[in-house]
Amino acid sequence: MPAGFQISIYAEVENPRQLALDDQGVLYAGSRRAGRVHAIWDQDQDGFAETVKVIASDLTMPSGIAIKDNQLYIAAVDTIYQTGPLDEVLLKPVTLRPVFTQLPKDKHHGWKFIDFGPDGLLYIPVGAPCNICLPDNPVYASIQTLDLSVTPKLLKAFAHGVRNSVGFTWHPETQALWFTDNGRDHLGDDSPACELNIASTRGLHFGYPYRHGLDVIDPEFGARTPDRVFTPPALALGPHVAPLGVAFATGAQFPAPYQNQLFIAEHGSWNRTADAGHTGHRITIARGQTDDLRAETFIEGWLQNNQAWGRPADLLFHPDGSLLIADDLANVIYRVTFDEKVAATGQALLTPAS
Repeated sequence: MPAGFQISIYAEVENPRQLALDDQGVLYAGSRRAGRVHAIWDQDQDGFAETVKVIASDLTMPSGIAIKDNQLYIAAVDTIYQTGPLDEVLLKPVTLRPVFTQLPKDKHHGWKFIDFGPDGLLYIPVGAPCNICLPDNPVYASIQTLDLSVTPKLLKAFAHGVRNSVGFTWHPETQALWFTDNGRDHLGDDSPACELNIASTRGLHFGYPYRHGLDVIDPEFGARTPDRVFTPPALALGPHVAPLGVAFATGAQFPAPYQNQLFIAEHGSWNRTADAGHTGHRITIARGQTDDLRAETFIEGWLQNNQAWGRPADLLFHPDGSLLIADDLANVIYRVTFDEKVAATGQALLTPAS
């Protein structure tokens, strides 16, 4: 990490994926393979959560979670569940109520990342049910919105051509949607790039399955490109890095150069050849202006001798300014903090003696 930053274990949690924090300071973590949702509480606020409780289990890949009006929403492939009020979640059993059951049942790219937008709508990506295909149902390879306040509850497309987004957030100033997308497989070790995209309005198409990254035309579907404009990535990330959760730094703890910068959890590659080596398994930052972004490594080290012992899955900036990182391979949630005194010491070590 850069000088001044320190990392510690905030909690030990089985297979944590998307994170959410309620008004009482209780953290929640969805999961993929574990089929559980955990409630996590650092009661004495010392930077380590003493309480970790399973509040839902036996669900199908409940990766995505979101909180609105003091209630937790859980996305388990084809069903969105809602809890009751979270005031005493650590003291009482949690009851789940299905509020939407019309999502596709496909498990291939079926796990979700969900969140409520500034418009109050629930945003739900629906991944392509394949590596590369052109499904008849336009709900696939898209980001949908759902208004839970009306009846009937109907999905409405927000963005098309999105192969598999498992992380998004809204810019703190422009309110545009920034989201990651996982590039297709089996076009080689170094192609195509995974993507960071920006959707400032509803109805944009981001290329899948016709084009990938900045300029890769798909060998099977590229010639069938429809007569419409594709929105290119705002930033081409590394090939097969599997970018997942993202978060803008808005707390007061991180130094000014990091404020309003987007942090990206790169879950890491799985199918590059041994000679090529793995990519990702790190935290990067998208730096610069919207039309001139560049990727900068913030944390690395989860990949040692081409073997991964950790895989970052989601990010959340805590109200105290620290950064929480879910690692679904190491089964922990990390806490990253900044200390000016440590930064000064680190800088001094790099400065030649006068």
